[in-house]
Amino acid sequence: MGASRGARLCLLLLLAGGPLWVLRCRLGRPTPTAPKSRTAPSLLRQEMLQLVPGGLSQDAGRHGLSRDSSMNRGKPLTYSGSREAKPTKDQPRLCSQSLTLKVKADPRFGQLFRFHIPVLMWGQHFTPETWDRLKERSAPYGWHGLPYTAIASTLHLLNNSVNSRLFDRAGFPEGCVRCAVVGNGGILNGSRQGKEIDAHDFVFRLNGAVIKDFEDDVGTKTSFYGFTVNTMKNSLIAYREYGFTQIPQSKDLRYILIPSDMRDYVMLKSAILGSSVQEGYDKGDEPRTYFGPEASARKFRLLHPDFIHYLTAQFLRSEIINTQYGYLYMPSTGALMLLTALHTCDQVSAYGFITDNYRKFSDHYYEREKKPLVFYANHDMLLEAKLWKSLHRAGIMKLYQR
Repeated sequence: MGASRGARLCLLLLLAGGPLWVLRCRLGRPTPTAPKSRTAPSLLRQEMLQLVPGGLSQDAGRHGLSRDSSMNRGKPLTYSGSREAKPTKDQPRLCSQSLTLKVKADPRFGQLFRFHIPVLMWGQHFTPETWDRLKERSAPYGWHGLPYTAIASTLHLLNNSVNSRLFDRAGFPEGCVRCAVVGNGGILNGSRQGKEIDAHDFVFRLNGAVIKDFEDDVGTKTSFYGFTVNTMKNSLIAYREYGFTQIPQSKDLRYILIPSDMRDYVMLKSAILGSSVQEGYDKGDEPRTYFGPEASARKFRLLHPDFIHYLTAQFLRSEIINTQYGYLYMPSTGALMLLTALHTCDQVSAYGFITDNYRKFSDHYYEREKKPLVFYANHDMLLEAKLWKSLHRAGIMKLYQR
């Protein structure tokens, strides 16, 4: 549930009377001055949030954080929709219990969800208009500062219609598509939720998803594995001692890549081509060691920058954005995977995500000794907790609690 411990960034925010907020950096970096304390923002607050531009140190850049990671290079954070994705008539669904029906009936969430926004980016989305628009926003919300040729050469490899969707609905003609999204929170230790998780049609996992010796609690099925190159590599380092020595691999598994930085596009291109990484921080890496020797374009899905921008603007507009560290902020990997499922599946259950009583549990379910959940300033876990609780209460998703 937290970020990896492999590469530490410095202590960032200390809230009076609240949890500890820190930002990972290389050991020995100076500690920034702590800002004044704040309270968790309201879920549905609609005021404009101004992003604070800023650069990163060379060390921070090596951790996959972009040098100008503001959503709109200092412009107010709003969402008015992608010009390439226009609302269309709702497609008929055979599932009478689809969460989309519950969303439309809810006075709050009915105003937030935009199901017409493309979830995935693929080759046909890469048009001159798209480039001109997204080059104005920094990763993960766009392509500001990223080379045109690098983006184009990667996206042109995602040229099959399978890259435009997570799954084929034609395979579920008589029922609802049920998805489980499994975080790595300590609440799952001793939960005995494994069979229930595996009973879903699709199971999403992310980052340090340890399964061995925890099958009864977390199940064994993996349909989608979500990550950035940064979180994947840090997880392989930080959680090796707990048995996470390889990201999930199987014939039917699909990888959902979050484009948080240039290195994600570079790694994706090399993985599809079956070649070593030719440039950047990961130069010399062999993607087959992560994804297996038979990885192809059909194995990968890429979250659309417009989708990440929309999720952040509509659901997770943190007050962190208003601080001098706002350019670092983005929703956590778990949040992006859960919201992806909520925009693609008919029924969604979340396991191992932060709940009100998180202090009772260890940071991760596989830790042998209890370790407190640590909050990092590039995410807002309390805001995410507020969102999951509200979605659960509205009946839009099921949040595992104990």
